[in-house]
Amino acid sequence: MVQLTSNMSDWPDERRIFPVSRIDLRVVDGPHPYHLAERDRIAENWAREVSANPALYDGRMMLSRAVQISDGVISGETHVVPFSAFLLWRKTRPVTSAIHLFALPVVVSSDGAVIAIRMGKHTANPGRVYCAAGSLEPADIRDGICDMDGNMAREVLEETGLVLSDADRVSGFHALHDRGIITVFRCFGFSAIATELIGRIAGHIAQDKEPEIDEALAIRSADPGLHLYQPFMLPILEWVFTNMR
Repeated sequence: MVQLTSNMSDWPDERRIFPVSRIDLRVVDGPHPYHLAERDRIAENWAREVSANPALYDGRMMLSRAVQISDGVISGETHVVPFSAFLLWRKTRPVTSAIHLFALPVVVSSDGAVIAIRMGKHTANPGRVYCAAGSLEPADIRDGICDMDGNMAREVLEETGLVLSDADRVSGFHALHDRGIITVFRCFGFSAIATELIGRIAGHIAQDKEPEIDEALAIRSADPGLHLYQPFMLPILEWVFTNMR
């Protein structure tokens, strides 16, 4: 297995949220070494995945390597890979070969609810609940660097119809990591109450010919038993309900 990731022993403890002052994820031309080394296994796994879920699409996304976390700065290199490469990586988690970093915009209503979504059964995360977000894609590259805010605005607009620039309050960046996945997030406080935001999203879903999400949810506590959360959501919910009220 190709060894390409920085020494993770220097990183903050897993699932501990830390402030982020800068994100410098530089795009490198050419295939990711993990993708090159695992082409056959990626193709075999993709065939199985598509057989089980024909709605999957092998689009392009970013997969990182050589990631450093030091003094609030996250830096590293990232390559464009097919989604199929990420699916195998996610299943096997060879964190010494690649790291998945993505941005999560946390929409917070004026009455203190986190607005999340439940993914549709036809997606790669069926039934999972988390804030509307998606992997970094080639469309998010600006001057050779991944644009986190651009990615968040695009994903939220596409999935929910909400416009992040309408938020009245925006927090700084924070992050956590867990088994090679780095979640970079920031909070967007809206003046609308939760029922209004949920209604807007429901209208957007109804008009979308191919919606990725089943419904929007207003979350008011970090109770782990309420929904089928993605692992990163619970620490983030705890942080939001402590710091954004």
